[in-house]
Amino acid sequence: MARNTPIPNISDEDRAYVHSLLIHEDADVLAFNKPPGLAVQIAGGRGKSLDFLLWAFAKSNGKRPRLVHRIDSGTSGVLVVARTKPAAAHLSAQFSGRHARKTYLALVSGQLPTTDEGACTEALLKVPSDCGGREKMIPASPGQKGALSAETQWRILSRGEGAALVEARPVTGRMHQIRAHMAALGCPILGDRIYGSGKLSADRLMLHAARLDITHPDGSALSLEARPPADFVHKAEEAALSI
Repeated sequence: MARNTPIPNISDEDRAYVHSLLIHEDADVLAFNKPPGLAVQIAGGRGKSLDFLLWAFAKSNGKRPRLVHRIDSGTSGVLVVARTKPAAAHLSAQFSGRHARKTYLALVSGQLPTTDEGACTEALLKVPSDCGGREKMIPASPGQKGALSAETQWRILSRGEGAALVEARPVTGRMHQIRAHMAALGCPILGDRIYGSGKLSADRLMLHAARLDITHPDGSALSLEARPPADFVHKAEEAALSI
């Protein structure tokens, strides 16, 4: 949030687009329903990302909103942004201190759990991935060096023939945590090319950040909700899942 930072040119089309994603706006906080495929941030700032589009909300002195958390490019749903430096510090502490309550919806397939709810507590280990040189998470052995504790609470909302709509609440915030845990349970998320069958099951990752409960910088409770995109709803209907 440096002063007098030059403001990049944002087209009227991009301004209208990023404003259309808004689900909440006040003096301290912005929240968006991020569509699938829009990156939150791109290394080096090249290409269109939500982070770049935040320039549409910049003040004349170059101060602009800043990111306080991220979701994967393929994941849709709630993403909150701070408009001021004090708000950024407050919201960042919410996430780092695990006070933010995140609720995701996922379409999964495979060997579904026989129970309708539970918690996956598999520790995860970051390893190189064979998918474009990226990293991925795998279940770690007890006491394995580099293992990270992880917990995802899950609940099956609707069952179909070998498929389900799952509500997932990550207690910890490890990279790809929900994706890795669903795969560890035997039912990877549809469209997941790292942990599942990729485009054989869906055109993109069927994971949606449906709700975020946090404490606003003014001390009040703030609940942010985002409706799943049309392709998510259509895929659920194809699998005869209620949504």
